Amino acid sequence: MNDYQTFALGNVVLQSGATIRDAQLAYKTFGTLSPKKDNVIVYPTWYSAQHQDNEWLIGEGMALDPREYFIIIPNMLGNGLSSSPSNTAPPYDKARFPKVTVYDQVVLQHRLLTEKMGIDRIKLVTGWSMGAAQTFQWGATYPDMVERMLPFQGAARCSRHNFVFLEGVKAALTADAAYLDGWYDRPPTKGLRAMARVYAGWGFSQAFYRQKLDSTALGYSSLEDFLVAFWEGFFLPKDANNLLALLWTWQYADISANSTFGGNFEKALASIKAKSVVMPASSDLYFPPEDSEYEVSHMPNATLRTVETVWGHFAGGPGTSPEDIKVLNSALVELLES
Repeated sequence: MNDYQTFALGNVVLQSGATIRDAQLAYKTFGTLSPKKDNVIVYPTWYSAQHQDNEWLIGEGMALDPREYFIIIPNMLGNGLSSSPSNTAPPYDKARFPKVTVYDQVVLQHRLLTEKMGIDRIKLVTGWSMGAAQTFQWGATYPDMVERMLPFQGAARCSRHNFVFLEGVKAALTADAAYLDGWYDRPPTKGLRAMARVYAGWGFSQAFYRQKLDSTALGYSSLEDFLVAFWEGFFLPKDANNLLALLWTWQYADISANSTFGGNFEKALASIKAKSVVMPASSDLYFPPEDSEYEVSHMPNATLRTVETVWGHFAGGPGTSPEDIKVLNSALVELLES
C-alpha cells in the first residue's frame, strides 16, 4: 500500500512547450484541514527526495504539528513518484523526459491545492534546498495566497557557481559507459558512485570534515566508510535519469524566468508579500549567506537569519544535525505564531 495520494493533472504543457500526458502529482498530507481552510502548510521536496525524506520535520510538539496544521508535501516531478523519467510512458520516458522548471513544479502544486482541495490561502510555505527554491517561487508567483515563508539553505535562483558544481555532478554520472545516453536497462552504478563522491565534498563543510564529525557525530568508522555507506548509499538506490531531470530543474531555477517577470530577478523578489524568514547556513557551499543577503534586500517583508554551523548544507536536512534542527524549529514556531 502506498502511503501517499496521486492527483491526476491530465495533459500538462510545460514552459518548454513539451507536454506530459496523463501527468501525475504525488503528495502526502498530515493533519486535518480546518473548516476555514486556514491552517495549511506547504512543504515541498528537495533534490532526489520523496515525501518520506521530509517527514523528520513533522511531529507532535514540533513547529509543523499535525494536530494544529494541515501539512502538504508535494513530490516534485522527476522524483520517481510524481511523473518522472522512470515512470512515464514512451516516447517521453527515460532520457526523453521533458525539462521541468521550478515554475512548472509550483504551478502544478497550485492546481493540487486549488482544484483538488479548494484551498486559497497558505499559512506557510517552507522547504530545504530545492524545496527552498519552490518556496521562493510560491511567494513570487502567488503573492496573495502565501502568508508566510521560511526557505532554508536554498536560493531563489541557481547561482553561476552552483551551476558549475552541478556540471561536475552531471559529468561524473554520465561518464559511466553503462549510462548509454540515458537508455540503460541496468543502473549505471559506477556513475552513481562517482556522483556520490563529487557530492560528498560539497554537502558538508570543510570544518565538518576537519572536526571529523562524520565519525564523532554520525558514527562512521572511517572517512572511507562515510563516503561509501552514507554518500554512495544515498545515491545508489536512485534512478539516474530522475537525478538528471531534477539536476536540470535545479540548474535553471530562477523565480523570475517566466512571463510575469521576464527575467527581472529583483522585480520577482519585490513581488513577494509574505512575511518571510530566509535561513541560510553560514558554511553552506551551495547557497552561501551572501546570496540570501541579496535576496532579502529586495524582499519587502523579509528577515535574514543565518544559522551559524559547521554542518554546511546539511544543517537543514534531512534531520542530520540536532542542534541546527532546534534553531530551525524555533524559527518556524516564531514565524507561525507571528
